[in-house]
Amino acid sequence: MLTDAEIESFVADGFVRVPGAVPGPTVDSCREQLWEAGGFRATEPGRWTEPVVRIAGMDTAAFREAGNAPPLREAYDQLVGAGRWRAPLGMGTFPIRFPSEKDPGDDGWHLDAGWTAPTGEYRVNLRSRGRALLMLFLLSDVGPDDAPTRIRVGSHLDLPPLLAAAGEEGREWFPLCADAVPASAGRPEVAATGPAGDVFLCHPFLIHAAQRHRGSAPRFLAQPPLEPVEAAGALDLDRPAPSPVERAVLAGLRGR
Repeated sequence: MLTDAEIESFVADGFVRVPGAVPGPTVDSCREQLWEAGGFRATEPGRWTEPVVRIAGMDTAAFREAGNAPPLREAYDQLVGAGRWRAPLGMGTFPIRFPSEKDPGDDGWHLDAGWTAPTGEYRVNLRSRGRALLMLFLLSDVGPDDAPTRIRVGSHLDLPPLLAAAGEEGREWFPLCADAVPASAGRPEVAATGPAGDVFLCHPFLIHAAQRHRGSAPRFLAQPPLEPVEAAGALDLDRPAPSPVERAVLAGLRGR
C-alpha cells in the first residue's frame, strides 16, 4: 500500500515507484515469453541488430498476473479510486531495447495518447479518456545505461491548461505534444531505473521519453495503460473528494 507521502509525491511529481511489485518468477516468465515472441535468444547477441523491437501485446497468464499483482491493485485504488479502473487482461506495448550505436528514432519527449478518434488520429482530453494511468513495468534490471525511460518531474501539471478549452473532444495528440514539450522544458529530469519487478505508476499527462541503450544486456519494459471504467474518461473534476490523479489536474489548472 502506498504511504501518504508517496501519494503526495505522485500528485506533485507525476509518478511513484512500487518496488518489487511483480514477483520474480512472474517477471522471468514474462521476459522469456517476450524473447520467444520477438524471435531472439539471450545467448545469441549477434542477432540483436536493431536498437528497438516492439511487440504489440501479450495476454497470457503471466502478463495478467503481473498487471494484477496485489500491491498494484491496492495502488490503483489509491491513485484512481476503487471501482474506477479496469483490471488488466494482459499488457502491451513492449519496446525491447538492445545495446546499439544506432539512433532508435523514437526518443522524443511526449505524453501518451488517450484514444483513437473515428477519423484515425490519436486524441487526449482533460478527463483523460482511455487512460487512468501510464504504467512502466520493469521486466529486466534497468540501470542508468540500460535505456531507462526519461521523466520530466512535475510535467503533468503543465498539461491541464493546454486541454482546458478543448472540451470532451480534446486535442489531437501530435499538436498537443508540440505544445506540451516546450511548456515542460524547464522541469528536472529523472530516469526510471530499478530492478526487474519494479513498476512506475505515472500520471496519464506525464511527459517522458525513451533513449538509446548504452549498456550490455537488452532492456525489457511494458508500458500499458490502466484503463478507466467510464468510457468518457478517467477523471471527474467536480467530485467533492477527488482522487490523486484528479487532484494533480486541478492543481495544474490552478497553475501550481
